[in-house]
Amino acid sequence: MPLILSYGYPRGYLRLMQLNEAVAGDALTRLKRAQGQLASVISMIEEGEECVKVLTQLAAVSKALDRAGFKLVATGMRHCRSARERGEEPPMSEEELEKLFLALA
Repeated sequence: MPLILSYGYPRGYLRLMQLNEAVAGDALTRLKRAQGQLASVISMIEEGEECVKVLTQLAAVSKALDRAGFKLVATGMRHCRSARERGEEPPMSEEELEKLFLALA
């Protein structure tokens, strides 16, 4: 079953874009890895680990989250390009995709 990515707008409505299982699986793998790394960071802080080690692991968590987000935005770009090539209305405008991309920056 495909994962549905929804994007909220200030006006309060949603657009939906389906992610195929390969993309969803890749994103979930990255997010679960980040979840494990974050649990490790929390344990390190609770145990009084050295600051440098904690920050190194925290940077890894941040990078894993960023990569998952960029992967989803890249998928959105491909969906929009494919829709245009088929002569269909893309699920998101270029401006909407740009907002998503910049939200990750």
